[in-house]
Amino acid sequence: MEFSHVSVLLRETMEELCIRPEGIYVDGTLGGGGHAFEVCSRLGGTGRLIGFDQDADAILAATERLKPFRERVTVIRSNYCNMKRELEALGIRRVDGILLDLGVSSYQLDTAERGFTYREDAPLDMRMDQRQSRTARDIVNTYSEAELFRIIRDYGEDKAARSIARHIVKAREKKNIETTGELSEIIRSAVPARMRAAGGHPAKRTFQAVRIELNQELEVLKNSLDDMIDLLNPGGRLCVITFHSLEDRIVKNSFRTNENPCTCPSNFPVCVCGKKPKGRAATKKPIVPGKEELEENKRSKSAKLRVFERT
Repeated sequence: MEFSHVSVLLRETMEELCIRPEGIYVDGTLGGGGHAFEVCSRLGGTGRLIGFDQDADAILAATERLKPFRERVTVIRSNYCNMKRELEALGIRRVDGILLDLGVSSYQLDTAERGFTYREDAPLDMRMDQRQSRTARDIVNTYSEAELFRIIRDYGEDKAARSIARHIVKAREKKNIETTGELSEIIRSAVPARMRAAGGHPAKRTFQAVRIELNQELEVLKNSLDDMIDLLNPGGRLCVITFHSLEDRIVKNSFRTNENPCTCPSNFPVCVCGKKPKGRAATKKPIVPGKEELEENKRSKSAKLRVFERT
């Protein structure tokens, strides 16, 4: 199957990156290379792009797509949380822009055997990086009822979390839960009919929760943003596209803290903590897709773009 993924908020992201032809830019989530291609098409001279992805299929697809720019492109198979270390290995200490397009690619969702989707029956996998040994199957079959409840409540924000966790534990007492179809049916039986009628597919939130837990998506994001801001040259920008409220909240809070890091009590006449602002949030509110994009790509519905500019 061809690695296909429609790049969300593409025009807006390119505008917000303020690309300089001679600059160095990083795409921390290469995917199919859609955003990276547009960055590269705006580079010239000594301009350079370094792209990261942990998915082998994405690496192959992006490398092929970026062939016209191979002279100025470096592709690295790694999680973006390793960005600082990997760039230092290339002799790069500062860059002019960084892009993150978070979430799951259309390719990953549409390739049933990757185990991300609840719409088809396939082995429970959900690994972003297939070099990782642990899969979604391990979480579903080994986490305690309390742990399952916690991740479904916190990462899935599902009101039926307690019932879903209880039904999963009860079902696996008879046999291990092996496939997405099995898990989906268990969740369906755990969600009251009135809730099933109101909120789309009943398995959507639990699948999201298990995927986030397996790939440690929120921890990686939370622990990487400060490093990425530190990597920026003055005037450099970090653009982050999120797809659910948990990610967006982390980005919003990080940008706010880096814009105003002072921890002094509010009644202090002057700052004594010594923490200096690193820049500013370049957009007061997140940028969201316009009507035309929403009509062309339904998966863009929940996308939000936030931008931080280094001073």
